[in-house]
Amino acid sequence: MSEGKILKREQVFQGKVIDVAVESVELPDGTQVDLEMVRHPGGAAAVALDDQDRVCLLRQFRHASDGWLWELPAGRIEPGESPFGTAQRELLEEAGLEVSEWSELGIMHSSPGIFTEVIHLWLARGLNGVPVEHEHGELIEVHWMPLVQALDWCNDGNITDSKTLVGLYRAGALIRNRLEILSEDPGC
Repeated sequence: MSEGKILKREQVFQGKVIDVAVESVELPDGTQVDLEMVRHPGGAAAVALDDQDRVCLLRQFRHASDGWLWELPAGRIEPGESPFGTAQRELLEEAGLEVSEWSELGIMHSSPGIFTEVIHLWLARGLNGVPVEHEHGELIEVHWMPLVQALDWCNDGNITDSKTLVGLYRAGALIRNRLEILSEDPGC
């Protein structure tokens, strides 16, 4: 089967970040449907771990969620910016961190039924703290906690943000796999 294709598009709203439209689409099996679509440029998030395996989490006020959420440093990809560049910029702007070691953690789709946003996830190690000034309108607290505790918070519902859940689980799995490989190596 081939990919679906857009037959007709009626824009409903164009904002600074998103574009909303009703799209008449032909699905790969030939079925035609009208879909309400929110187009977004995508984003990037970073799981920043220090030398003690503490993770940087932001406690951020989110109006859409009616309160405070625990999140990874993250943000929208700006025009002409790479996902990696976004991860670097957001970690610096939101948490005041420069990084010397990066590992890709893959991508995630935040809500693929209506939303085109793809979030690129990164693991950041080799951290250096620098002064930070948050953007106007951002209410952010920077916190550090053991990765194990953050993963417990994922499991017990204290962390509900999807990019944060996926990023922390993937970082935890990557670290666990590396430790298993090291423990199997007789030279260690």
